[in-house]
Amino acid sequence: MRSALGALLGAALVLGCSAPEPSTCQDAECERAGAGGAGGAAGAGGAGGTASDGGSGRDAGGAAGAGSAAGAGGAAGVAGASGAGGAPAGGAGGAAAPTAQELLALVERCARPSAGRYATDSGRPEEIPVCHLSTAVYWQADLDVDCDGKPSAACNETTDPYFQAETAAVDSKGEPLDAASLPFVVVPLASERFDYRAAGLAMGSVVAVIHRGQVVYAPIGDLGPRGVIGEGSYALAARLGIDPDPVRGGADSGVTYIAFTGSEARVRPIESTEEAQRLGVERARQLLAAP
Repeated sequence: MRSALGALLGAALVLGCSAPEPSTCQDAECERAGAGGAGGAAGAGGAGGTASDGGSGRDAGGAAGAGSAAGAGGAAGVAGASGAGGAPAGGAGGAAAPTAQELLALVERCARPSAGRYATDSGRPEEIPVCHLSTAVYWQADLDVDCDGKPSAACNETTDPYFQAETAAVDSKGEPLDAASLPFVVVPLASERFDYRAAGLAMGSVVAVIHRGQVVYAPIGDLGPRGVIGEGSYALAARLGIDPDPVRGGADSGVTYIAFTGSEARVRPIESTEEAQRLGVERARQLLAAP
């Protein structure tokens, strides 16, 4: 009897625990310049630093997120990645989400490229444009792992030599995003190459991130160096099946980012993986239906 009551009480305590809360960032990160981490090839996902200069563009998010802290094996989130071939995670209305193949068909030809091009890492050739679609912009690059924000077992000064306890976006409590548990995307600081704000993006804008047939919808949550593109949080890398180690992990290439524009495409609260999935699927369907 006591053992049964103990088990019930233990289960109740586990269910009562709240998910970890996400984090915030600052501006002294441009110096990191997306440098690949020690032991990893540049662009292979070394520690590509968060950046900002002259003030971090912080936007408040919303209520506590649903993702749980990720361990070395991968970050957890409520909404799973959409898989290629099978029925992807559904969105509004219960219909299947757009597949990776459907979304990639939209980015075969770059229309209205950005004024300038980006490198995947500092010192690499600047070859990557930001291209425009009817209600989105996109780029195809690598994925360097951003571990900045709220300190955790996976992301801290020990695991990441470039670690900073801030992100450009903050959650609903004004705290840094949690890179270990929240999938989010890093975009370059506004420049003459491309100004994410002028394009209709902001902290919280939802992005479809595609890699090897997987689609993860995640908000923009941090800013990176002006000349480097292709970066996402520890949790985003893990959800895509990419090694999330901030020093040795990441992906050299093959990652597509489709960022949806307009105020109606912002995840609120920013730390809600469920809302990112719902809104991302909705925006992706609208983009596919556009003439």
